[in-house]
Amino acid sequence: MKKLTAYVRPDNTVTIICPSCEFVIQLSAAQYRKQAHDPEIECPLCRERTIVSLDFRSYYRKETDLPGTYKVVDPPGGDSGVAEIKNISQTGIGFIAPKWHDLQKDQILELNFHLDNKMNTHLIKRARICSVEEEYIGCAMIHLKEFETELGFYLLP
Repeated sequence: MKKLTAYVRPDNTVTIICPSCEFVIQLSAAQYRKQAHDPEIECPLCRERTIVSLDFRSYYRKETDLPGTYKVVDPPGGDSGVAEIKNISQTGIGFIAPKWHDLQKDQILELNFHLDNKMNTHLIKRARICSVEEEYIGCAMIHLKEFETELGFYLLP
């Protein structure tokens, strides 16, 4: 069975194109917001079943491959190490930590890295760990400005 990713609009609608027959399917995603975000959808034309990963993010997330470092700042004296920034948005950041890390949900980190833009912009960001899945760490940024110019321009698709 094929798997697709679909981005949910602010009005909770989503457009899916059947991978088999290319029929355009318009759906309301409201029913999936508070449950599993990977429903199985059947094309009304060809009856092909497809798993659709629904992305409810408010901000665009850019895939990256940026070297950096992390340091736990709360609680003090925590883990530190090398980070490979895999994705970033205005409100979140995901990275790969070494296999031996001791990172845990709700810790506060300081992430230090450079964007791969023309100015090689240096950023130091504080973030709260939201998820730890083996080496992948998902974080929500904290102490956000309304709109951070350097990051905003970098995130333009």
